[in-house]
Amino acid sequence: MPIVGGLDIHRKQLTFDYLDTETGEAGRGQVSPADRAHLRAWLARFAGRDDVAFALEGCTGWRYVAGELAAAGIAAHVAEPADTAFARGRKRHAKTDKTDSRHLRVLLEQGRLPECWIPPEQVLECRALLETYHDLRREHTAWVQRIHAVFFHQGAPALGEGALRTEAALAALRQAAAVHLSPAGQLQVATALDMLAATEARMDMLRLQLLHAARRLPAAAVLADRLYGVGPVCALALACWLGGAGRFSSSRKAVRFAGLDVTVYSSDGKRSPGHLSRQGPEILRWVLYEAGKTHARASAPGHAYYAAVKDRTGGKLAALSQARKIVRQACHILDELGDGALTAS
Repeated sequence: MPIVGGLDIHRKQLTFDYLDTETGEAGRGQVSPADRAHLRAWLARFAGRDDVAFALEGCTGWRYVAGELAAAGIAAHVAEPADTAFARGRKRHAKTDKTDSRHLRVLLEQGRLPECWIPPEQVLECRALLETYHDLRREHTAWVQRIHAVFFHQGAPALGEGALRTEAALAALRQAAAVHLSPAGQLQVATALDMLAATEARMDMLRLQLLHAARRLPAAAVLADRLYGVGPVCALALACWLGGAGRFSSSRKAVRFAGLDVTVYSSDGKRSPGHLSRQGPEILRWVLYEAGKTHARASAPGHAYYAAVKDRTGGKLAALSQARKIVRQACHILDELGDGALTAS
């Protein structure tokens, strides 16, 4: 790689630092504003060369930057942000965009860049759909909780668990709001119900898209077929975030990536209770926890193990334990399938 460089990504500008290792010529500066058109125009200076490589951190915005680099025939190397910061060592001076881009360039030049997997475009699209679906699910839960909170705050009779599931139950809820709530409380409930209806309509449409994508992706179809409790949405999430042949050197690292490993802090003989690291994709932990809970069924193949853990530590930890097993199994299956299974059939 005669030309190596680093790109520090921000919303307003891209800071670059590159070096021609043969001639010693260096270039530093900024691309502003940070968008596709201006980045494409700047990359035109490397046209016709196939010996250029740039490193960038896997933060917000890396997708379009890596795409433009690839379109220009430049090798893109996406760095893991936390490991990149660790490789910098203790800070001896203020960190700036210039030092960040130079640090990336030096790591790439020395072969020490902690690289991330760059998924195919289709996988990135599925990730975006899954994240949107998870956001809608979270908003749906929040609006339901607001309705229950309004009834409790104004001293109205408590709503049952199925108060929002059927048309008859919704009609009864509106009638109860008219009888027991103040005008402002009634407006709060009416607003929440309108938001729930809009959210549910969008969720239904998104779920159909996700099911279609899961059927077309061979890796997701295999995972749903071979792993108990893993449905199409969970299988699609596993394939999109854990896929890639040889991406993890061990299944334990896949569990850590999903944020399901237990971390413990110790200092001077004092040891705090263990807790989940909660790093990595939040939606991946959500679907895995739901898949782990399916082993509570007596017909589940892992029910005996689930029941033993539940008796000892509780149902939540039992579901998390099953979720870790699912991650390890999925990691091995995806390694067997290879990168070809991430291409839509």
